[in-house]
Amino acid sequence: MRFVDEKREGYVTKVIDAQTLGVTDEDGFEIPVAISNLTSVHGHGIVEQKEDKDAGQKVVQVHIPIPKTLETGIYLAIAGDDKAGNVVHFHFQNQTENVLLISLVTERKEKYAAAFYGIAEPQTSMLIYSASLEDLELWPVFDFQILVHSKADAKPLNPLQIQKKFRAKDFSGEQKDLQQLRRKGWLLKLDEQLPLIDAQKLKESFHRSAAEKRSLDAPPLEVDLHIEKLRDDYHFLEADEILKIQLEHFQSALDAAIVHRYEKITFVHGSGNGTLRHQIHKILSQHVNVQSQKYPKVELFGYGATEVLLK
Repeated sequence: MRFVDEKREGYVTKVIDAQTLGVTDEDGFEIPVAISNLTSVHGHGIVEQKEDKDAGQKVVQVHIPIPKTLETGIYLAIAGDDKAGNVVHFHFQNQTENVLLISLVTERKEKYAAAFYGIAEPQTSMLIYSASLEDLELWPVFDFQILVHSKADAKPLNPLQIQKKFRAKDFSGEQKDLQQLRRKGWLLKLDEQLPLIDAQKLKESFHRSAAEKRSLDAPPLEVDLHIEKLRDDYHFLEADEILKIQLEHFQSALDAAIVHRYEKITFVHGSGNGTLRHQIHKILSQHVNVQSQKYPKVELFGYGATEVLLK
């Protein structure tokens, strides 16, 4: 961005309010500047102003180009504040060729708040949330809903729903250079690929001989996916490792139930932050051999278990 009334340029690093942006100059100082006193410089970002007809106010969206050094995907860049040492800012980064429609809802103790919505153009970054690191244990669960719009001649992609609960260990690693923010911080890839159903292997399982089918042990009617039931060394596992193990165990039990022609099977996944439950429901909703799913015995499990009715 370039200042209208003086020879100075910088990068937008904060949205202060509807009329003011925080601009960091070449010396690393962040300056609050009125939007009317800024003009975009080619390659340095785009500021769009749109009229909110209901409120009669201008809605500001700031798009900052991302250097093409990252792997294609959707990221969350978290950087500290120069003035308030305990404050961190969350920047949504669209490192894809698609336009993303974003909705961020936060949840804390079953209370929900609409935190952000907007449009992320390809190869851009935008500020979506701020919080204090001192209050990390009080941070809500982040629930992203993302609609993918492609300008190419291609089949529409399924919407994404991504949940994230931050822990202290997420900020224990070494900070990386966040080039588009011109500072160091933490980088989280939101759209990590999860284990997918191997349709070919599943198809082959239906043509196994009786002896081969017997070699695949029949799962219990109620499968407990709590990590302490699956691994003795769970204390030493990272959250992503735990989720991978749980999903692999879920997939194996589901495949075995189908091979042994179960009518139904129940998976106990717990409530927690809902990440495992969401991934299980996502897989089940796309599975050709699943007729329906529901929460069984709510008085016993609450929403910590899912009963699957198989075809």
